[in-house]
Amino acid sequence: MDPVTLLPIIVLVGAMFLLTRSAKKKQQQAAQMRDQVQPGTGIRTIGGMYAIVKEVHEDTVLLEVADGVHAVYAKNAVGAVLDDEEYQRIVSGGDRAIDTPVVPDDASSLTGDPVATDADAEKKLDLGKKSEAAEPDAGGESTDGRTEGEAGEK
Repeated sequence: MDPVTLLPIIVLVGAMFLLTRSAKKKQQQAAQMRDQVQPGTGIRTIGGMYAIVKEVHEDTVLLEVADGVHAVYAKNAVGAVLDDEEYQRIVSGGDRAIDTPVVPDDASSLTGDPVATDADAEKKLDLGKKSEAAEPDAGGESTDGRTEGEAGEK
């Protein structure tokens, strides 16, 4: 075969070799990281959940996802092993910016009242349209200058 026709084949085989080698290296690093998991270690799952490892088995780990709440996960679900400081900072909300506003659970911050009841909302919020022309004032004239019962052009 001509060396010019072999060159693309050699380049392609070389690229495939490098890609599979880096993928195998990443898999080995992930397996090594999962082997470091011990009870009491803070972890992040591949789904983004933070938990503490309670038990480690051959293919599974028992995680405490909240106080007294345990769940069994596959070891492959462990996305990252965190050191104690980082885990505590994340779960305690220490990574949140100081100026970040806290969103309330209700709409009281929108109305300005710290505690708004249903009765207050009914008094303040009137969605019904009242036609000023239909309500005559005390002198018998409506606000548009016509007297009661007088038809006008629109």
